[in-house]
Amino acid sequence: MRILMLGNSFTFYNDMPQTLARLTGGEVVQHTRGGARLSEHLNPGTRLGAQTQAALRQERWDYVVLQEMSHGPITSPQRFFASVAELCHQIRANGAVPILYATWAYEKNGARLRAKGWDYDEMARGLRAAYQKAALENDARVAHVGWRFYQLSQTQDLYAADGVHPNETGSRIAAQTIAAVIQAQEENQP
Repeated sequence: MRILMLGNSFTFYNDMPQTLARLTGGEVVQHTRGGARLSEHLNPGTRLGAQTQAALRQERWDYVVLQEMSHGPITSPQRFFASVAELCHQIRANGAVPILYATWAYEKNGARLRAKGWDYDEMARGLRAAYQKAALENDARVAHVGWRFYQLSQTQDLYAADGVHPNETGSRIAAQTIAAVIQAQEENQP
């Protein structure tokens, strides 16, 4: 099984792709850059975009995991939905299954959330709704990592010191959530 992960630091923190590889037994390749948006993966004029476009044309993948910049689905929804639609089209042409890696709200009562003037519950629900809508519109699977964070936020510490990135526990939960989607897909294949 070959898995391509397209994203940014939410994907590469704490070696999460390696954890996903161990959980699935698959080969996991990551195309990431800190702060990257999915639209960059569509732009062959950037290093990351050229790498992703070549990989989708020239290599065979079973799953491609898409992770947008942290608040992109709610602050730039048109760009997010357009990027997901185009990438899902390319992923299906490759013969792979697209999986949306739905991310989380910034840490509740954290400095970054306060600085943005956002409400934790509102951000969590907005991200979940945007990823769910994108998945439905593009017949993609969705790994609701952010919603899992939301459910566990009262009982577990999931954030790095910056209140935005995952700590090791958060990255492990992300990998487990994505792996569960892949395993369910594998079980449902003829």
